[in-house]
Amino acid sequence: MFTQNSPQTGFLLSRQAHDTRSGIVLTFWLKTHSAPVKLSIENEQALFFVETRQIEEALKRLSNQNLHFASYKSLPLKTFGQAPVSAIYFNFMKDFYAARDLLKQSEIKIYEDDFRPEDRYLMERFITAKVAFVGQESQPGSLTSSANKIQSNKHLSVHNTKCKPGSGNFQLRMVSIDIECAIDGALYSIAAFSETEQVVFMIGEAQSDSPTYIHWLENEHALLVEFIAWFMAYDADVLIGWNVVNFDLDLLQKRCDILNLSFAIGRDGRSPYWRKNRNTGNQYISIAGRVVLDGIDLLKTATYSFSSFSLENVSRELLGIGKKVSNVENRLAEITHNFMHNKLALAAYNLEDCRLVWLIFEKTHLLEFAMLRAQLTGLELDRIGGSVAAFTNLYLPKLHRAGYIAPNLGDGASGLVSPGGFVMDSTPGLYNNVLVLDFKSLYPSIIKTFNVDPMGLIEGMKSPSTAIEGFDGACFSRTKHFLPQIIDGLWKERDKAKKENNAALSQAIKIIMNSFYGVLGSTGCRFFDPRLSGSITKRSHELLVTTKEWIETKGYKVIYGDTDSIFVHAGNNLNANECASLGKELQSYINNKWQENIQARFAINSQLEIEYETHFVKFFMPTIRGLDIGTKKRYAGTVVKNGEQKLIFKGLESVRTDWTELAKEFQQSLYAKVFNDQPVDEYVLQTVADTLAGKLDNKLVYRKRIRRKLKDYVKNVPPHVKAARLADEQNSLQNKPLKYQNTGWISYVITTSGPQAIEYLSAPIDYQFYIERQLAAIADAILPFVSTSFSQITNKQLNLFN
Repeated sequence: MFTQNSPQTGFLLSRQAHDTRSGIVLTFWLKTHSAPVKLSIENEQALFFVETRQIEEALKRLSNQNLHFASYKSLPLKTFGQAPVSAIYFNFMKDFYAARDLLKQSEIKIYEDDFRPEDRYLMERFITAKVAFVGQESQPGSLTSSANKIQSNKHLSVHNTKCKPGSGNFQLRMVSIDIECAIDGALYSIAAFSETEQVVFMIGEAQSDSPTYIHWLENEHALLVEFIAWFMAYDADVLIGWNVVNFDLDLLQKRCDILNLSFAIGRDGRSPYWRKNRNTGNQYISIAGRVVLDGIDLLKTATYSFSSFSLENVSRELLGIGKKVSNVENRLAEITHNFMHNKLALAAYNLEDCRLVWLIFEKTHLLEFAMLRAQLTGLELDRIGGSVAAFTNLYLPKLHRAGYIAPNLGDGASGLVSPGGFVMDSTPGLYNNVLVLDFKSLYPSIIKTFNVDPMGLIEGMKSPSTAIEGFDGACFSRTKHFLPQIIDGLWKERDKAKKENNAALSQAIKIIMNSFYGVLGSTGCRFFDPRLSGSITKRSHELLVTTKEWIETKGYKVIYGDTDSIFVHAGNNLNANECASLGKELQSYINNKWQENIQARFAINSQLEIEYETHFVKFFMPTIRGLDIGTKKRYAGTVVKNGEQKLIFKGLESVRTDWTELAKEFQQSLYAKVFNDQPVDEYVLQTVADTLAGKLDNKLVYRKRIRRKLKDYVKNVPPHVKAARLADEQNSLQNKPLKYQNTGWISYVITTSGPQAIEYLSAPIDYQFYIERQLAAIADAILPFVSTSFSQITNKQLNLFN
């Protein structure tokens, strides 16, 4: 029994605010160590702020339109413009929204009107994901859907609740789901996979030799009823999948609607709540007491990058295994064929897709990442992106306690430009012994050192003579600020995570810290002011330029620099130990110089730290193609790790998705030979000969994404679109479905008749194109630095081209 004297703790799963007859009720679903819990907080109020000088006019306008408000109050708070404010409170959200809309149409400015009551409640109490609560336990009920008679699991309900930040470790129960269907959406099967249960619900007559995990159902109605009953009984906290919201759950909802079934998968026995993003068309789902995590979205949030985010590609790159289907290019046809003729194969395929998603989540610790991110920032578990919201969650309650309310979008200074990271001009060449020194978390360390902070800017501008000077006229308070402390707290947590080898936590903190500069430089953030972002990026420019000068005064040449990194040519005759010693020496020298410089100029301690990071035994900085000047963000080199040589590419063809496997393999092998002072003529000639002989045809395929409808490409039609149009012309002639009209991926080659999809080749491959545009282009970037060229080598064997 929960009482006012027995606090409990849980992990926040879902949140909601809604109007009742008596007022606004906040609902928070938690997972505790014992059971799911539904917290109800009654009689909450929605509010926004108005400058006190306009409060009477605001109230008059509301009264004239019979818009009800509960009360108003002058508060010891002010805007960034130093104007005192009052708050207007509402007992019902419908009144809050109506009043907001009315005043926005007038000349009365309102503030903080875009916070939902449930988010404000948590934020103002510094609650993120772990919630400690007390209250009175209600008699747990079970709701039943009248449409399909599915009873929800019992849960604990607590009302008259009070909450504060909680602690402890929690395990969330996860399940992976996947559906298979016809082209018109009619369901074939639904699969679910977890550590303890693997099940496939399949339409069809039971087969005597079928695995026990297959549940045979008579029709689609029975399939859905059985699946929902199983799902409610399993009672997962987290549901995962691949494009699971916009495909699987969306289709399940639509099929339930068609069959007059309630898609009752919430812990309260109700159907999900759906909303749609008007700009992107993406749908969002809210399920009472549960969270839906999409593998694609979460991988992107965790900064993973793949050539394609298809389940097939990601599972092969991460796990080394793929989907159970033989015809990758026409998967739907094989799925339909198996439903008609080989349901056991379809069931295995369906379940394997669930398993692959589960294994990807395990491999990348995605659930742990999402939970840690929520705990650090207060973001919902399923929130995509959300860096602005994370910043606001952490910053706003501190700001209120310091006597300020948050500004609105557009309130910051305008007419200023904040540059991006500094990229030096490079000195092209092939080098021995290049040392890379990196400023550790440069932008966060600038924030910490120079007190770059939204409120700190306002307070600093009030007393510029005693403040820390920034850029574009900015001045930052030495004592009144919050962001440096927030950064410092995250920094310490990340150092701790690194020591504990907690990669998921370390990555989550890194993403959050690095996002804060982007937030301050984003017009989509209420705290945007180019003086803030400019004082970060312009300071970083100063740091790199000055560091370069200091290094070169010691007799070493800086050949490149990018954002937070300096590339130093240490000389051709040093061994590995001597290079490491020099790297540490430069690291100490630069850190000491910045300590002295910043203390002398600003009377503050430097939080900047440069680290000797990498020793490139061989390093290549190419020129811009056709010019003598060096490139930026493109280089290659070799390093030695654990006694083994490793080849590293940055921005070059071997790490780009728009080049063929032939180009990538050729570049890697050719550069390895150059870096190891090995002869290259024979390798170049053999690669050309094998290409002309057709031995490498499987490596000549381009795979590109069609990002718009084919009809939308009018001018400058790219090769992959030409191939797609030609392929669909062939599909039309053969009465086959048009495959490429509405975005998607295409695999194609360049033929003597132009680009053609690999499934509709009607002309020979244009080998000369690949030799000139891929092999020669790659070779001539590096070979001149070893006194030869592609043409010099191939002209020795002219007969290869005849």
